Amino acid sequence: MRCTGGEVGATSALAPKIGPLGLSPKKVGDDIAKATGDWKGLRITVRLTIQNRQAVVDVVPSASALIIKALKEPPRDRKKVKNIKHSGSVTFDEIVTVARTMRARSIARELSGTIKEILGTAQSVGCTVDGRPPHDVIDDINSGKVECPSE
Repeated sequence: MRCTGGEVGATSALAPKIGPLGLSPKKVGDDIAKATGDWKGLRITVRLTIQNRQAVVDVVPSASALIIKALKEPPRDRKKVKNIKHSGSVTFDEIVTVARTMRARSIARELSGTIKEILGTAQSVGCTVDGRPPHDVIDDINSGKVECPSE
């Protein structure tokens, strides 16, 4: 389920999912808030694995959440600051690191394809890569000017 990092979400969203399993939505909400502490203020996906009436929380970050985290912006209060512009710049090495993290969930055949997917996400987030628009970097990868690591 999607939730905001570092915050105890509405237990009303959790209750229909975990109520029938005999778990307390409030306790699971606190576990989610504890597990997503370093993703403060970002909307991220959380996977709940329930075994023997114990909830285990796994954070499954999306590409955009990883890029916004790579921008190293200060955490924002989502109730006060709306429609934020992510105008910072990430390095190409950070893009490669994000691509390696997302590799398992990517459809691309090679890592270069995953890097292009992440660059496309960076374009929609609104940031630049080494001070250049992400689409220019994609064109450079296609033409062979920029070398992508094989794995």
